[in-house]
Amino acid sequence: MKLNRALIAGAAVLLAVSGCAAPTTTEPEAEQQPTTTAPAPAPAASPPSNTGFADVVERVSPSVVTVQLRDGVGSGVVLRPDVIVTNAHVVGNAREVTIGYADGVSSPGQVLATDPVTDLAVVRTERRNLPVPEYRDELPRPGDVAIAIGSPLGFENTVTAGVISGLNRNIPGSAVESSSLVDLIQTDASISPGNSGGALLDVDGRVVGINEAYIPPAAGAVSLGFAIPTSTVLAVTEQLLDGGRVTHPYLGVTTGSLTPAIRERLGVRVSEGALVRGVEPGSPAATAGARPGDVIVSLAETPVESVEDLLGALRRTQPGQQQPMVVVRGGERQNLTVRIGQRQS
Repeated sequence: MKLNRALIAGAAVLLAVSGCAAPTTTEPEAEQQPTTTAPAPAPAASPPSNTGFADVVERVSPSVVTVQLRDGVGSGVVLRPDVIVTNAHVVGNAREVTIGYADGVSSPGQVLATDPVTDLAVVRTERRNLPVPEYRDELPRPGDVAIAIGSPLGFENTVTAGVISGLNRNIPGSAVESSSLVDLIQTDASISPGNSGGALLDVDGRVVGINEAYIPPAAGAVSLGFAIPTSTVLAVTEQLLDGGRVTHPYLGVTTGSLTPAIRERLGVRVSEGALVRGVEPGSPAATAGARPGDVIVSLAETPVESVEDLLGALRRTQPGQQQPMVVVRGGERQNLTVRIGQRQS
């Protein structure tokens, strides 16, 4: 599966699991998605028919910005009156960027901190008193209206609409590229290169997520986009702004995919799970009794069928918690108890 980060950066979208930022030199035809008709929202959530989502978009658009780099462009959302939140893959290693606003004005921005684990970054702007949108901390529901605003292919303040398609999504095969593509909101609102870091809104204009990635039509997908939930965004950015680092739950294992070849040649007697390739000495996993060759099939009472499932389950734990972990060892299930550790990004 090919999944694109929705960033325009460089001559092409680089990652096999890619986000939504796009190169300034990319022609619109390069990553166009087929036009789709989003499912109609439930009547109770529908805005007045004479305005559609125009009132919501007009109110929130000044809070959505374009993040411009020398060789690319992405999107961002006002977090504080002088701070923007965007994706870490949008800013990359840059320390200075240019922020473009809905009124056509631009100003310099300083990248304050990034967190590669969640793919989030905070940028301080020279422009002050920016309008902060409302952030909805609780998760939306599948079927809720979803409105995406960003700068796909550099087209500033582009609006697409659809629904929330799913929650707690983990992108299969993404762990080899990034640990950030887990525990995401899925939407069918069209997301394209340049949308990375933009806003995913509910019908009332509240930010429910920061747009992260999409699976392109070339992979056989139609309108499969993903966003980082607001609860994650607020927790991570608060730590980034307070100390420049983020504390994450930690197991201390190196994992790999359980391929058919590994199962057959090494005699692994389970078809799904996260294969433990290594255990760090003294780590929470080592203390719990995990060993190389184990296959983790459950963590914190969440089934684990892949490395991405393990990362998603771990993301939803807290350091210091004791959690059950089930491994298969030599064909037998072993019930372990692990005290979740912590590490800083």
